[in-house]
Amino acid sequence: MEDRRSLGIGMETGEEGAGGPGGPDGQVSRFGCASFNQDSTSLALGTKAGYKLFSLTMVEKLDCIHEKTPDVYIVERLFSSSLVVVVSTTMPHCMNIYHFKKGTEICNYSYPNKILAVKLNRQRLVVCLEESIYIHNIKDMKLLKTLLNTPSNPSGLCALSTNHSSSYLAYPGSATIGEIIVYDANHLNTVTMIPAHDSPLAALAFNGSASKLASASERGTVIRVFSIPDGQRLFEFRRGMKRYVNIHSLSFSTDGQFLCASSNTETVHIFRLEQLGPSEGDEAATWTSYVGKMFSAATSYFPAQVSGMMSQDRAFATVHLMTSCQKNVCTLAIIQKLLRLLVATADGELFIYNVDPLEGGECMLAHKHSLFGGDDDNDHQEGSESEGIETAGQTQACPSYAATAALPASGPVTATLTGYSEDGGAKKGEVIPEHEFAAGPVCLDDENEFPPINWCRDGTGGGQARSS
Repeated sequence: MEDRRSLGIGMETGEEGAGGPGGPDGQVSRFGCASFNQDSTSLALGTKAGYKLFSLTMVEKLDCIHEKTPDVYIVERLFSSSLVVVVSTTMPHCMNIYHFKKGTEICNYSYPNKILAVKLNRQRLVVCLEESIYIHNIKDMKLLKTLLNTPSNPSGLCALSTNHSSSYLAYPGSATIGEIIVYDANHLNTVTMIPAHDSPLAALAFNGSASKLASASERGTVIRVFSIPDGQRLFEFRRGMKRYVNIHSLSFSTDGQFLCASSNTETVHIFRLEQLGPSEGDEAATWTSYVGKMFSAATSYFPAQVSGMMSQDRAFATVHLMTSCQKNVCTLAIIQKLLRLLVATADGELFIYNVDPLEGGECMLAHKHSLFGGDDDNDHQEGSESEGIETAGQTQACPSYAATAALPASGPVTATLTGYSEDGGAKKGEVIPEHEFAAGPVCLDDENEFPPINWCRDGTGGGQARSS
């Protein structure tokens, strides 16, 4: 569970606290961890046999771009770069950073206790232990700050914004109630404390611009979204009322308009973040709008707890997985120009669903991939391309979502993915090369790549994390 987007966004899918292979209710997971990179263009998978990196540029094809043998329970990739962070089960106190395309280790660092989570963006690398957090400069891995005696956090729950200009870090401010500490990892100071929930936190996620933070508690019934940095509550979504659930992951879409939430149930919820503007107050006097206004007026006569519950927004779209009660991680991504929901499950499957951004509703399964090889299940696509879509020269000025989703898949769109030119940081002393801010597409030049992290301070590629 995590941010990734985020989120996040990377989200752990093994046992709580960086997960062993076991799952809930005695179910055995086929892998220990899975995480999407910061812009959801890549999936990292950790297993007992090693770890894999997958490229997520097409719906019907899943490319494994790297595979390594060490047994790991944490693996995180920095955007689309060659930098990958790994923590192995044999050395849970040690973090290794690799340039996977060159097959070289950049550096490694040891910590006093087991590493529970690692988060990174182009400015900072954060290591979370149960009662402390270490903040590094990602360029040279210098330890900038150690947050000691943080509230007990056995699951390693934290979220780091992918927006390097802010680098906000969110982590639990209490072990008994749902307080969130928002920390500025660039300026190394606490920004705010948010009293988010009555019960302890279970999931956190920033949106891409770091202007919003989503949270869920261990009860899992309500998901709240707060503005950053002031911590004002913006949205409150009710995931369910009948039972408590374990929220496994939260993730915003790239544009920040949608938020997805997965849990130990078979349902994945997608919420739409929209606020009524002034022009929407003069809506047409339809029966639906009339009833809605009457309902809103009636809630003002109820106790605060009841009216608050009744005014909460429901899911805009949903997905019903084939199984429940197992770990999973979800994200929202644009693949081949359409909004998709991706769900990686503990039994080694990756599900890709089409999301209708206008109508919502039940999402259609577009493809299912096995993360351990084998044949993909294509039976679900029967009828998906036989809904009367006109072709052969006929064009529409504004084709519907269903028509666009049913079009044949095009080739890989790697040219539209923003890459990370790793020579900029090492040679020019800049964490972010200038072309990262360009509007056009950027492709990696593998011949000239160099890790964005300079050699560690002692010159040996190793280090010991210390308090500051």
